[in-house]
Formats: sequence, C-alpha cells, structure tokens
Amino acid sequence: MRGKFITLEGPEGCGKSTQAKMLAEALRAKGISVLSTREPGGTRLAELIRALVREELDDPPVARSETLLFLAARAQVVAESIRPALARGEWVVCDRFSDSTFAYQGYGRGLDVQLLKQLNDFATEGLVPDLTILLDVPPDVSRVRLSARQASTSTGGDRIESAGELFHRRLREGFLELARVDPARFVTIDGSAEVGDVRGKVFAAVCRLGVDL
Repeated sequence: MRGKFITLEGPEGCGKSTQAKMLAEALRAKGISVLSTREPGGTRLAELIRALVREELDDPPVARSETLLFLAARAQVVAESIRPALARGEWVVCDRFSDSTFAYQGYGRGLDVQLLKQLNDFATEGLVPDLTILLDVPPDVSRVRLSARQASTSTGGDRIESAGELFHRRLREGFLELARVDPARFVTIDGSAEVGDVRGKVFAAVCRLGVDL
C-alpha cells in the first residue's frame, strides 16, 4: 500500500520545521515508518543546490534561474527519496514542497503561477501531497522570529529571508490564495500561536489520513 505524503508550508519563521519534526516523531511512535525530508534538500545534489540558492552572491540568480534551481532540487528528491519511500508504504513528511515555488517565485517574485505549475508537474511527474498544512503568520511575526533566530545563532538573514517586506507580504498572500483554491488538500493553521497549540492542530489535521495522534 502506498504511503501518505504530508507537506508543511508557510512564510519564513512560521515554525514548520519544528512542527514537521514533532509530527514525524509522533507518527513513528504509532509504528509508522516515516521519511523526513526538506526542500530544497534531502539528497546530496539537492543540498548543494540549497546552499547555492540561499547564499548571498555578488551575482544572485534572476527569478527564472532561481526557479529552475529549486525545481532541479525537487526533481532529484522526488526521484531519489520521496517516490521510493511512498512505494515502500512509508509516510513522507516534507518541510516545503511545490507550493513554496508557487508562493515564493510566483506571488513573491512575480512569475506566472500557471507556468510554474506546468514546470513543477514536469519536475515531480505530477506528484501531489495528500495533505498540505499551511502555518500562517503575518509578516511582523515572521520578522520578529527571524531576528530572534539570527541573534541566537549569530548569523544574518539569507538571500530569501532578506528579500524585503513587500516580498514577504506577497508571499503570505500567495500561500493563503493557494489554500483558498484547494481546500480539499490544505489545512490552514495560525502559526503565531504557542507551539503546543499549533502541534495539537497539526496532529488533528493529520487524523484525516486515518491515523489517531
């Protein structure tokens, strides 16, 4: 039996990486075999692309180049990790997937979303998550969380985190629009709530896939 594919999405600082980790641990505690992965990343090639697209460069990639790099990383992790895991009956919990491309490069960078969807279908061979959990946070919450994270790690924001307030407002609006037009797949959760409250809502959303968390 094919496994289930769950993705977590949202603006910067929404808490999805924390929630993805807790979700994978909870599923494993129920005896479910889980592949935890992230985008971009999850394979050696995809991790190299991740480092490249997030780095501050003197000649940063234009929006089309950035998009193709993300799609290349996605094609690799889908072929090498995600599809084989699903075929083995494992559940996959992925920190970002296709909807990030539509939100970041589409709504954020201004590229045509329908064209991005066509390109994404080619990269993924039509793979669509069974459930997408959108952790929504307003830009001011995102900004505060990013500043706190950078202070705790003594690092500056990467190229995407530093894209500017208007970009991040368009990004958030894009995620909300994606969820609005596909309510059967998306569950939108207030990511600005306490971690435990968010976790409870994430677990409740996953119960629709037939597991009691």
